[in-house]
Amino acid sequence: MEPTLEEIFGSYVAWKFDDCTWFINFMNGSENMYLLEGDDKALLIDTGYGVGNLRAFVEKLTDKPIVVANTHFHPDHAAGNGEFEAVYVSRGAEIDAPSLYGKNTNPFDLGALPHPDYEKIYVGEGDKIELGNRTIEVLDVKPAHCNSSLFYLDRSHRMLFCGDEMESAQVILFDNSNNPDAPYDVLERLKNFRDNNLRLKELGSEYDYLLPNHNGYPIAKSYLDEYIELVDHIFIGDAVIEDKLNHKYIEMDAKAPTLCRVRFKHASIFIKKELLMQVYGKQ
Repeated sequence: MEPTLEEIFGSYVAWKFDDCTWFINFMNGSENMYLLEGDDKALLIDTGYGVGNLRAFVEKLTDKPIVVANTHFHPDHAAGNGEFEAVYVSRGAEIDAPSLYGKNTNPFDLGALPHPDYEKIYVGEGDKIELGNRTIEVLDVKPAHCNSSLFYLDRSHRMLFCGDEMESAQVILFDNSNNPDAPYDVLERLKNFRDNNLRLKELGSEYDYLLPNHNGYPIAKSYLDEYIELVDHIFIGDAVIEDKLNHKYIEMDAKAPTLCRVRFKHASIFIKKELLMQVYGKQ
């Protein structure tokens, strides 16, 4: 029997990484969320697809009041926001909102969630989320994977949560906002991506665990150097371009015929090939 959409998108497993940090996994192991407990509150980082059963699952993991934050405003990370009364989001969320609420972007009725008009609490560089003897710092992110990303730094537990701006193996850098008015300049995106990785590297003494939302976690900090080098070698013109994407989810995207994968060492990005060739070997 084929699994239902609810079983595909809304079946979660969780395990404790330490005494007050839960890793939550779903989508057949391909996606992660995080639950951080302090003395007074617990912070849920990301909310999945909006199946409608995440809050009940999380409330079995902690008895503390739950506050919620998004790494970015994409449907696999923020569609479940309406299960909660308020969510911390980037000021860039409005740019990426069509990816969440646009036509055919999600199989579930987000308007049926308990709080479809939840409060968006806009946060950015320098803001802090206090949980009680555990402070989560908010860091701005230059637009690269999307327009709405934030990093979250937990110095006390030496963790940095990087959303989809950094993953093992591959990062999406083509425009995925579903917003025709969203700004996208390929040169700027690549330079921003390099700057974001450089910042994560410069913060390296403040964390031991680099925690993305896809493709395994924690991941080695050495990926940061390889992604920085990947951008450099795109500009030099000797990064490897592959037309075969070798990624079943990306291959399902309507943009797939226009995309390529670009590799250097263990790092790769998905990007629109026509735009890539405007800067390949030309900086």
